[in-house]
Order: sequence, then C-alpha cells, then structure tokens
Amino acid sequence: MAGHAHEPSAFHHVQDQEDAWHIFDTIFGGLDVPLTSFTALGHEFKITKFMLLELLAAGLIVAIYVPLARKARDGSLPKGPFWNCFEVLLTFVRNEIAKPTIGDQADRYVPFLWTLFLFVLFLNLLGMFPFMGSPTASIYVTGALALVSFAMMHGAPIAKMGVGKYFSSLWPHIEIVPNPWGTGEHGHGHDHPAPEHSPTEHHAPKPEPSASEIAIWILGSTFGFGLSLMIYVIELGGTAIKAFVLAVRLFANMFGGHMVLATVLLFIYLAAMGGASYLLWGSVTLASVLGIVALSLLELLVAFLQAYVFTFLTSLFMGMALNPQH
Repeated sequence: MAGHAHEPSAFHHVQDQEDAWHIFDTIFGGLDVPLTSFTALGHEFKITKFMLLELLAAGLIVAIYVPLARKARDGSLPKGPFWNCFEVLLTFVRNEIAKPTIGDQADRYVPFLWTLFLFVLFLNLLGMFPFMGSPTASIYVTGALALVSFAMMHGAPIAKMGVGKYFSSLWPHIEIVPNPWGTGEHGHGHDHPAPEHSPTEHHAPKPEPSASEIAIWILGSTFGFGLSLMIYVIELGGTAIKAFVLAVRLFANMFGGHMVLATVLLFIYLAAMGGASYLLWGSVTLASVLGIVALSLLELLVAFLQAYVFTFLTSLFMGMALNPQH
C-alpha cells in the first residue's frame, strides 16, 4: 500500500476520513482500512471513520450500562471499583446537573441527560487512543448534538404546556402607559381586606379619560407592542444561538486540543526528515513524548469538562423553558 503513503500532517489525523481509515502513513509501507459506501434514494452515502467511532461509543455505553441497569433493577448494589466508577457518573448528572437546573420534574429528563453526557464523554475519550480519533473534533458531529439539544429545549416545554401556551409564555408583557379605562387593579392584592367605602363612593363612576390621555395610551401601547415583538423575536432567535454556541464550544475545544497533540508528535517526524543528528532527534523525541504525556493529562480533563459543560448548559436551557415563571 505504499502508493497510498503521503506526508503526515496534524490536520489530516484530526479530521474525518471517508475513503480509508489511515493507520500508518509511512512505516510498514502505509496501512489503510478501506471504508465503504452505499446508495439509497439515488444518493451515495459514505461510511466514515467518525461514524464507526460513534457506533463504537454507543456500543461501549450499552455494553457497560445495560448490565449495570440489570443489577440495579434486581435491587443489588454495585460492587467493586468498576461498577461504582460508572454509577457515580449517573449520580453526578442527576444530582449536580439535572436537579439544580430543572427542579422537581428533573427525573423525567434524567435519562436523556445521562445518554447525552455519556455519549459526548465517550466520543471525547476515544480521541485519547492511538489510531482512533475524537468525532467531537468535527463541527458536523457537534452540530448534530446541538440540534438534539435544540429540539429538547423546545420539545420538553411543548410536551408539558402545549404549543400555544409555550410560545405565549415567551411573550413579554410591557405596559408603558397604564390603561386609562382601567380600575388601577392589576390582579394583585386579592388576599388583602377591601377598603371601607360608603355606598356612594363605591359606585361613583370613574371620569372618562381625556383625548390627550387616550392618545398617550395608544402611543405607549404601540411602542410597548413593538418592544415586546422585538424581545420575542430575540428570545426565539436566542435559542438557536445557544445551540450554535454549544456546537462551536465543544468542537473548538476538542479540535484545538487534538491539533496540539498531533503537532507535538509531528516534531519527531520533522526532525528525522530534516536530517537532524541522532542526538538532536533523540532530544526532540524525548521532549515531544514528555510533552504529549503532560498534554494528554490535560486533554483527559478537558474531555470530562466539555461533556459536563455541554450537558449542563443543555439542562439549564431546558429548565429555563420548562419554568418560564422563574
């Protein structure tokens, strides 16, 4: 397979691969795992490297947590560091993410948040293994995850309140000028004792508003409606912006981290190809390996942190939509 060998690059090892999964570029004559494609509905669909890694992540989650769920269903407690390590992730998501951000009805949405957190975490961690990669270093993958979060931001409150009530809850009520025909009571104070008035005072008709008062009220109501409409549009558009930021934040952190790791490793190849002496090449190799170890520990922290941030913000946005009164 020497014909497939090419100059290695950091970007090449971070991005997705469609035609073949490149394992080695130059050593052993180059090693590629061919990737297939299929045609459906008149369109060609390719099975890419990141697609296979996503299936692998899903398979690992099922293989780990289905037996754990069976143990919990039978009432037996998880024993040993392996089971407790994976159970504590679920407890953390429920108690530290779902409960504080959604409230009393959090348990209804905990399974979704569990799935989201574990899937993002496993995709992040796969990039720590040689010859694999992190699908979350692709904006297409993080964009798809953000679309799921966007759907839950609106789908959860719609399922709870209904379409009309949910979208009406987003409308801000702004009263710049009080209604001149109003009684001055705005639905508050029903628990307070009614003031004592004489029958004459109680039934005294309110004077009709003047033409200037009516004109000011119409002008203020028109301006208030314009402000409400503008805020309403911004609020709806803000949900799309929130989802977009979720996708970009996860993509930028994972892509940038893996680019740094791949670039540091590439120094070894560049030193060898540049005709460096054995002493210089050995020094570069030692420094690169030590740097990779240190950066890998940081990248491991980032993998957990970004999975937490993505899930926390999704849960927070869902909680804001589910509890508009707050």
